[in-house]
Amino acid sequence: MGTTMEPTRPATRASAPPSPEMMMTMTLGSPPPEATTPDQPGPTTTDQPTLTTLDHLPLAGTTTVSLPAAATGSPPETTMTTTAMTTMTTATTRPAVMTGTTIDSPVRPWRGPFGLGLRLRLLGWALALLAVASLASVVVIRQVLLNQLENRIATDMRQEVTEFRRLVGGRDPASGQPFGPDLRAIADTYLLRNEPQAGEAVLVLVDGAFYRATEAPPYDLSRESALLRHWIGLTDSTYGQVEQSPGGSARWLAVPVIIDGAVRGQVVVVEFGAERRAEIDRAVQLMALACLLVIVVVAAGGYLAMGRALRPLRTVTETARTIEETDLSRRIPVTGSDEVADLAHTFNGMLGRLHRAFAAQQAFVSDAGHELRTPITIVRGHLELMGDDPADRAETIALVTDELDRMNRMVNDLLMLAKAEQPDFLHPDHVEVALMMHDVYAKAVALGDRDWRIGTIDEVTVWADRQRLTQALMQLAQNAVQFTSPGDTIELSAHVAESPTRGEHGGRGEHGRVLLAVRDTGVGIEPEDRERIFARFARAEHARARAEGAGLGLAIVAAIAEAHRGMVAVDSIPGAGSTFTLVLPAGAVLPVATGAGR
Repeated sequence: MGTTMEPTRPATRASAPPSPEMMMTMTLGSPPPEATTPDQPGPTTTDQPTLTTLDHLPLAGTTTVSLPAAATGSPPETTMTTTAMTTMTTATTRPAVMTGTTIDSPVRPWRGPFGLGLRLRLLGWALALLAVASLASVVVIRQVLLNQLENRIATDMRQEVTEFRRLVGGRDPASGQPFGPDLRAIADTYLLRNEPQAGEAVLVLVDGAFYRATEAPPYDLSRESALLRHWIGLTDSTYGQVEQSPGGSARWLAVPVIIDGAVRGQVVVVEFGAERRAEIDRAVQLMALACLLVIVVVAAGGYLAMGRALRPLRTVTETARTIEETDLSRRIPVTGSDEVADLAHTFNGMLGRLHRAFAAQQAFVSDAGHELRTPITIVRGHLELMGDDPADRAETIALVTDELDRMNRMVNDLLMLAKAEQPDFLHPDHVEVALMMHDVYAKAVALGDRDWRIGTIDEVTVWADRQRLTQALMQLAQNAVQFTSPGDTIELSAHVAESPTRGEHGGRGEHGRVLLAVRDTGVGIEPEDRERIFARFARAEHARARAEGAGLGLAIVAAIAEAHRGMVAVDSIPGAGSTFTLVLPAGAVLPVATGAGR
């Protein structure tokens, strides 16, 4: 006796907190490169005191100066680079320490109730796009503001140099006398008449030494001996930057003052942009907070709005769960005209088709059971009562055979009706209507002693299944024989409707419909029976005594007509006769030519 063992799975172990050995530390750094200095061009000689023209400032090739905090009693050492109309850069990089922790924790997907997952996914994508757009906007706006700040700083420095240049070679505003080569007097007048902006400082160097600067700068760069030596040696306009100092980062513009062909000094304009950049950062922070608030509001409103928009989906699911085979009458309430409403409409249409299909199936099973029960009962009863008399046996066998033939015909009709719903029910081809109608006439005259006639038949060719059309017309002829008496007239006709019909898409049809009719002068049909006679196992109330079949003939005719995308119409006068017309749509007509009746 074998034993089957189920494999066991190990229990899931919770992740332990990271151990100290899992910590990872990395130190990134590089030593500062050696500072480089440009070659010093020789002085130029002029007859008048001149200041180097500043048409363009070199915005590329920034000189970088790193100033550590000054120690008490001695100025700090300076690491710097300069650009004298060319680019020279020295970078100082402080060691950077970065730590990382590896955490091993399983991530389990969370699933909520129906609708919540889709709602969260849609909302998540929308919020992600909004967050990315907001972040990109904040970054771009900050960069634009910083660029504008840099441009304003450069403009302010050029403006200060331009003001100083106006005094060089000019006159003293107080005395009206020319300044001459007295650079100190020019510097005193300039510093007296021009009040620097916040974060701005102007330094004047005369004859290789610091002379004077504006009062209360954010940081006195004249204390930086290395930077002073660099400025004193300049013979051309130079733009540079101090990255670190007690007053923050600063940008400076140094311009040599040339009088009588010799460099007599330098004027240096320094802009400390820390305060302005702090204002920009505060504005950007407010903007980021506003964007975050907008995202929160959109998340709350979007969650509610998406819940309302997806409500029909939940209704579809709830309705589908409650639908049973015995109750397909429920429908989804539809509001609006969006895609979800279209889905609800489509689902309701599907439910309607299923409801009709199940109803037809149940009715078919009920009627078939009822119709088959009668011949089975007859056969069983006669077999049970059958005696030994040969004549009685022969009579019983004949009756049983007749009932079995009836059951066989009924089963064949039911199979044909079931096959009518299949796509391969028809095998269409070119059908000459006149030739087909004469063949039907030749077969129909053998059905009964009636006054058979052929009415108007138009010469027309249709795209249809000739065998199925013949079957339908023979069924109508058999029906006419069944409800007429010897000597009554039965007429077959076929013609193209004279009135034009509308095409499939609303336009006027190219040809009319083809009407295949069987007219008789029999008992007729009551108005209340004209609709129900095409149902399966249905018979007119007044004709039940004449009925020989199972009531499937007209249902078969209707199925064949519908398979051709047509219909069956009946026009009847009780006591005067009926006309059954099999209508083929205009799309089935090929060439149309009207001929004379025969």
